[in-house]
Amino acid sequence: MKPLAVVTGATSGIGRATALRLSGDYEVIGTGRDPSRIADPLPGVSYVALDLGNPESIRLCAEEILARGVPAVLVNNAGESQSGPFEELPREALERLFQVNVIGHVDLTQRLLPAMRAAGRGRVIMIGSMLGSFPLACRSSYVASKAALKGFAFAARSELAPFGVQLSVVEPGSIATGLSQRRTGYVDKRGPYAGEYATMLDRLNRNERSGIAPERVAEEIARAVAARRPRPLYACGSMARVVFPLARLLPLDAMLRLVARKHGP
Repeated sequence: MKPLAVVTGATSGIGRATALRLSGDYEVIGTGRDPSRIADPLPGVSYVALDLGNPESIRLCAEEILARGVPAVLVNNAGESQSGPFEELPREALERLFQVNVIGHVDLTQRLLPAMRAAGRGRVIMIGSMLGSFPLACRSSYVASKAALKGFAFAARSELAPFGVQLSVVEPGSIATGLSQRRTGYVDKRGPYAGEYATMLDRLNRNERSGIAPERVAEEIARAVAARRPRPLYACGSMARVVFPLARLLPLDAMLRLVARKHGP
């Protein structure tokens, strides 16, 4: 039998491309909020329901996964995008975003880890964003959620490595997945940040339309999964091979100004 791989948010974008990429070597379980409504399910991929905003859904999803076997791979990909000036972000929107993008994935991983640890093997991949390394104005909540996910993964690496479970973060840059059409936004269109927000959003959407294909990210995820000694961080897109080395050379303030210049007025 093939080993088991779990990919959250496998109904579109990076998750769908990753499920397809792994399906040759793994029995893949993909998650979606309502698997019965998936219009074109991938052959060889089975689906279970998962709403990361609902703790009971997370519990039931973990139980169904473990009933099928011990995951050799867990790709925490599902999530939501959000934009808005820091001052104007509603508390309820922040709580929702962190539940879905951070706490939900931590919860699911915690529920699967005991079985993976007992088996003495496993790969856990957290799908972050290059914005988690290079913050962008009017994206502070999304940036913070991805940075938090990376913090959990980096800190837990040394805890789990002695048990054969390896954690890595994959940070994609701009990706052509249509995410810009599903992003929630919070801004006072007559407020002091309206102009900067509109400029940022226009350039962000333009970058995403011309971004790399989700299949390119899936290949990077597959590299992390297959690596004998997986690195803590993998990145692709948005000139990742240039900007990460550059960030080690430039002062932080200079790097932040470069990012702002690329996306701002």
